[in-house]
Amino acid sequence: VAQTSLVVQNTSVILCGIILMIVFFFKTQLLALYHGWLLTMCYILVITIANIANLASTATAITIQRDWIVVVAGEDRSKLADMNATIRRIDQLTNILAPMAVGQIMTFGSPMIGCGFISGWNLMSMCVEYLLLWKVYQKTPTLALKSAKVEESELKQLNVKKESDMKPAEGVQLIAEKDVTGFEPQQEKEVGCAARIAEPFITFRDGWVAYYNQEVFLAGMGLAFLYMTVLGFDCITTGYAYTQGLSGSVLSLLMGASAVTGIMGTVAFTWLRRKCGLIRTGLISGVAQFTCLVLCAISVFMPGSPLDLTVSPFADISARLFEGEPLPTVASLKDKPEVFFATGMPSLLNESTTPANSDPEMSPEPVPLISVSLLFAGVIAARVGLWSFDLTVTQLLQENVAESERGIINGVQNSMNYLLDLLHFIMVILAPNPEAFGLLVLISVSFVAMGHIMYFRFAQKSLGKQLFVCCTPDPKMVSDSSPPGNTSTV
Repeated sequence: VAQTSLVVQNTSVILCGIILMIVFFFKTQLLALYHGWLLTMCYILVITIANIANLASTATAITIQRDWIVVVAGEDRSKLADMNATIRRIDQLTNILAPMAVGQIMTFGSPMIGCGFISGWNLMSMCVEYLLLWKVYQKTPTLALKSAKVEESELKQLNVKKESDMKPAEGVQLIAEKDVTGFEPQQEKEVGCAARIAEPFITFRDGWVAYYNQEVFLAGMGLAFLYMTVLGFDCITTGYAYTQGLSGSVLSLLMGASAVTGIMGTVAFTWLRRKCGLIRTGLISGVAQFTCLVLCAISVFMPGSPLDLTVSPFADISARLFEGEPLPTVASLKDKPEVFFATGMPSLLNESTTPANSDPEMSPEPVPLISVSLLFAGVIAARVGLWSFDLTVTQLLQENVAESERGIINGVQNSMNYLLDLLHFIMVILAPNPEAFGLLVLISVSFVAMGHIMYFRFAQKSLGKQLFVCCTPDPKMVSDSSPPGNTSTV
């Protein structure tokens, strides 16, 4: 899985870069062919391949960060926590450095050069990543033994199931087993078509059932609910910030501050875990995050907030979704900040731009920065608790899920995360105007609160009356001799 997902991910990104280079180089010719449909098909192809790369990236993350890391750390939970925090710090740094590097290349070069750089970088990094993973695999013999052990346990379960179904006498059992293995291909042929069609759906159903039956189910759901938010540095929040008069340079500084607080969250996670235990660390992190997000809720009602309940966010939904309109131009975005906000295209506008047909003497007054300042102060400060909470739930899943179920349980967890993330984009599609952003903020804070309430319920079930005893380790801490996959609490 590690090999396949790594190759598929990097190869897909390389193909996307090559196709986009061709598009940028022959854009005029492609626009002329078939009334521009060929260019549209190229974009659809790029998006499709990018989705494949995203799926492969998720598979790689599940394999390395949810499975391999547990085996490499062994039974040392402190080492596991430190490794999780280190990986998250690397993610934080690369998420800042990579866009900065590519942005500079595209700014001082061209988009085609940027795509070429991305393709070349992924080709080189794929070889380096493959070599590093191979070294880890060679230095950790238990990674090679693990698959055999899981396969053996699965075969035992299948044999038990066969024995319970057939219930033969001892003298006939060996013959029956031979007959079953001998006629196995024939049975596959009999149910081949129907079984192959139904197999993905059965796997999907079994995965969700197994996820629901986990003792860390509420903790995982709590983490998923945190994805239903507009309080992050994505195109939505960035677009809103531009409508409030913030410049690109200010936003870049805010993103850097967000990365710093995220790294501080990984440090706080390791310290809190040693002092208070893993479950209590998630509780403290959740309280810290929600407390900071209260500033975002307060910002909705402060001077400078565009919240206007008289402007219906659901007006002209059918026109926006179903009426075909050309892509917005720079001039149209300057005149229509609500369109600009909905499309998430902040790079086309800055605080110095004014409508083309407006009189400088009639320029609008500057927007008070109290509201947007409180908003971003809350978002940035909440990163400490957010990343500490994320690492807590990640380690809970690593320690409390059986080895043979790690892949499917973490796959379902990622599905829940993406599902709630999808819902927050749908929410913005329904209410794209800046006047409704305050409502989106309040809804986001509510979902974060519900997520932490779910985690509190999980912590209460796990620790009981000792939940608020902060200076002792978790009472049900498993001894070092027991494997982490068989634990029910931390």
